[in-house]
Amino acid sequence: MPLVSARTRLATVSALTAFGAFASLGTATAATPALNGAWGPFTRCPVDASTMLAADGLDKAPQCVVSYATSGSIKLGNTTVITGSSNLQMGVVQNADGTNTVVPPASGAIIADSATVPGGLLGLMCPSNIPGISTICKQLADAKLNKITATLESVGTPSNFDQIAGVLTDQTIVHIPVRIHLENPFLGSNCYIGTKQNPIVLKPKNLDYPAFSVELFNGDGSPNEEGEMSRLNMLGSTQIDTSFAVPGASGCGLGLFGLIDAAVNLKTGLPSAAGKNSLTLNNTQTYLGGLYAPGTSAPDAGKRFAQNWHSAVK
Repeated sequence: MPLVSARTRLATVSALTAFGAFASLGTATAATPALNGAWGPFTRCPVDASTMLAADGLDKAPQCVVSYATSGSIKLGNTTVITGSSNLQMGVVQNADGTNTVVPPASGAIIADSATVPGGLLGLMCPSNIPGISTICKQLADAKLNKITATLESVGTPSNFDQIAGVLTDQTIVHIPVRIHLENPFLGSNCYIGTKQNPIVLKPKNLDYPAFSVELFNGDGSPNEEGEMSRLNMLGSTQIDTSFAVPGASGCGLGLFGLIDAAVNLKTGLPSAAGKNSLTLNNTQTYLGGLYAPGTSAPDAGKRFAQNWHSAVK
């Protein structure tokens, strides 16, 4: 087994203390830059946000956090949907007093692949004895009219980020406000489960311990055991949440005065109280990156961090 340098061992301990881990939910592919080397996962880190740039390296240290999974499932009331790729990214400014400030990307913390709702609209609201809805149900033999896609969307800034919980089990890592966009010709374009004012708040935690490692690298992402950057890798854990409540669907239907909302909610068991819903994310991959010794870049650590990120863009 190769010897590990004292500097790398110190980086491991400091990374655990300074970073902690993060949980994920939702992501897909968007138009994002490709980054070199160890910067690779951090495609949407908001390094140019004013809060990140203002981090001095002494009282405030800038970091990037990424967590993603390629598969999972989410149960809302009576309906379970198998999810595809999910990706959560954010900036975090760690404060000297142990608190932190979360900074989401302009595109939102979560980008998620759309998932197909089992049974489509037939499964979501039919059969129904609600006038108007029963007429729609009769038309759903057409597979294109029946299909429903569900997409997880960010509706605010994540909060209550616990930088230690990510290396533990059964501890909430972060609160993530989201809504789910349901899309189908009969549902219209504004059909959501959860809203900006009343979101679903996911609180993922590790079911098992992730594999842990640390690597040091240069500002441009190239490997270097004496580099100015460090990345904490926390890989392979299953993340779950059974604590979140789910509000009813709203905004669904084309001028039917809430009838489709009512039909969807009745069939799917929404709103659904905490404890009756669940989230599972398989084989999560979490990365936390920052300046190895941010104090050496004071008072311009945030600017140095952003400069390094941009130098890694291919």
